[in-house]
Amino acid sequence: MKKFVLVVLVLLVGVSILQVVVVRFMDPPATMTMAWERARHWMEEKPHRPALYIWRDLDEISPHLRRAVMAAEDQRFLFHHGFDFTEIRQAARDVISKRKIRGASTITMQAARSVFLLPSRSVGRKMVEAYYTVLMECCWDKHRILEIYLNTVDWGVGIVGAEAAANRYFSCSAAALTPDQAALMTAILPSPHKWSVKRPTPYLKARQRRILRHMKAMPLL
Repeated sequence: MKKFVLVVLVLLVGVSILQVVVVRFMDPPATMTMAWERARHWMEEKPHRPALYIWRDLDEISPHLRRAVMAAEDQRFLFHHGFDFTEIRQAARDVISKRKIRGASTITMQAARSVFLLPSRSVGRKMVEAYYTVLMECCWDKHRILEIYLNTVDWGVGIVGAEAAANRYFSCSAAALTPDQAALMTAILPSPHKWSVKRPTPYLKARQRRILRHMKAMPLL
């Protein structure tokens, strides 16, 4: 039994490493959520409308959006190795003080979640997410991580990635996004199925203004 478990573990590690190496060179045809939704509808014999998903290389995405996502989601992206321990400590202090519960996921962690993991919330999923984060930081450079993130992040119902979001929200390409548009698109990312770019609340507009201020300090990748 121990040998069997060991063999299974070795196979799983080998497959995961192969996945990460392949995606370093090949753009993923879909996210795991997209694949899961397609499979679920097929098993339930229900019609399925695939999410809008259009791949764009990083240099085809507005520099304003690249700066905006770093400003809002992971300001130390270029300087950590997948885990922002400063942000993790602050999130832990917030929980202890009972002020609020918030995430401390980096851009790498979010990209790992989108590309390699099924949508779920569990301790086990977070552990596997951390494992893939380490692999990605070892195998990919920051340019590739940001490119994968921007193309696979959930940007609303049936909208995956920057190009699809720019098309749907502003009827333009991701390359043509203005600073205001990029900041507003980024402002909804914590809850893209709850908040709306087309109907921004006062809170979202305040987030947009804060992101615009921080964007000025972000390097261009």
